[in-house]
Amino acid sequence: MQNEARDRLADEISKAARRRGVTVAVAESLTGGMVATALAAAEAASEWFRGSLVAYSSEVKHDVLDVPDGPVVSPEAAEAMAAGVRRLLSADLAVAVTGSGGPSAQDGQEPGTVFVAVDDGSRTSVQRLDLDGEPGEICAESAEHTLRLLLAGLEGWLGG
Repeated sequence: MQNEARDRLADEISKAARRRGVTVAVAESLTGGMVATALAAAEAASEWFRGSLVAYSSEVKHDVLDVPDGPVVSPEAAEAMAAGVRRLLSADLAVAVTGSGGPSAQDGQEPGTVFVAVDDGSRTSVQRLDLDGEPGEICAESAEHTLRLLLAGLEGWLGG
C-alpha cells in the first residue's frame, strides 16, 4: 500500500517538474533510497530527475554534503543536505530527509523524529515530523512525507 502511495506521488512530481521545466535532486539518510527509487520509476524521469545521494553515515553528510559539525538529526542538517545535493547535482530544486528511525535515539532525538528540507536555491523550508512505529514503518512514512513536501515545493515553484 505505501509503495502505491509513493508511486502516485512520484507521478504527480513528474508531471509538475515537467510542466515547470524544473530539475530535482534528493539527499536521503534514514530512508536509504526509497525516495529516489520512487522518482526514478516515474514517467520521463530522465527529463527532470538529476539523481540522489544516500548519505547514511554521518561522515558522508559532513564530508560530501557540507553538513556542519554537530548532530545530523536536526533541521540544520536537513537544510545543509538539501543545499548540498542541489549544488552537487546542479538541480533547480532539492529535497533532503534525515531522522532517527529507531529502535533507539540518535543525536538525542527519539525514534520517529524526522526533518525534511526543500531547497530551491533562494529559500529553504524545513519540516519536523514526529512519527510512530517500527523502524521500517518510520522509514516508509518518512519517504512518503518527503515526496509530499517535494511536490508542494514544485507546486510553489516560482522560477522557470
